[in-house]
Amino acid sequence: MREARLQVVRSWLRDCLIALCFVLFVLLGSGCASTLVDYSAAVHVVQPGETLSSIAWRHGLDYRQLARWNGLANPDLLFVGQRLRLRPGSAAAAPATASRPAARSPASRPATPAQTQPLPAPPQVPPPRWSWPAQGPLLSRFGAKEGLSNGIAISGQVGQDIRAAAAGRVVYAGSGLQAYGQLVIINHNDSFLSAYGYNEQLVVSQGDEVQAGQVIAKMGLGPERRPQLHFEIRQNGAPVDPLLHLPR
Repeated sequence: MREARLQVVRSWLRDCLIALCFVLFVLLGSGCASTLVDYSAAVHVVQPGETLSSIAWRHGLDYRQLARWNGLANPDLLFVGQRLRLRPGSAAAAPATASRPAARSPASRPATPAQTQPLPAPPQVPPPRWSWPAQGPLLSRFGAKEGLSNGIAISGQVGQDIRAAAAGRVVYAGSGLQAYGQLVIINHNDSFLSAYGYNEQLVVSQGDEVQAGQVIAKMGLGPERRPQLHFEIRQNGAPVDPLLHLPR
């Protein structure tokens, strides 16, 4: 009798443990997922502090594509709560509070959907003359299985100078992209951008024009509390290996 009761208690404890592990898995998984790029999303709702470049960066797109898909004459003019389509011709990007459709006469015919025009090929713009954004050993390479795989990690010291890898204009400076910490994104020309993450302090602001080698931030702590810089180069919205562009 006593052995049967012990068996019931053990079974109950095991079920409770399984349920607890499942809850922790869901919570941790949802927290991690918030820092990852969502390539399947069709609409992005603009949040405070976001720019068109940072939104495009988050979703792995070219900021010029976002401007065309959403009819933005001024890409710098966004407002909080604005819904941006992340695909060409996506009907899901309609305003959140759509007006009621007008009544149709009995003889009217439904409008045919507009044909989506193919996007022109990205311009073939030569890359800038890149320089290393920080001095230090290489911690991880492009395509690494752990951490942010879209760039490289450079080791150093907390507070160390982070420099612009090429001349350009700062299109984002902030901490809205959680996985990157304090982040700077620089637009260099019609095809190339670069990003600098895990900063302790930002020295530049959005809209600043910077020169190659100019100090833009101070190095902070990355994964495992290690001082490092996360550095990315993107061409027409797609990440490319920085080691193929940086001088040896």
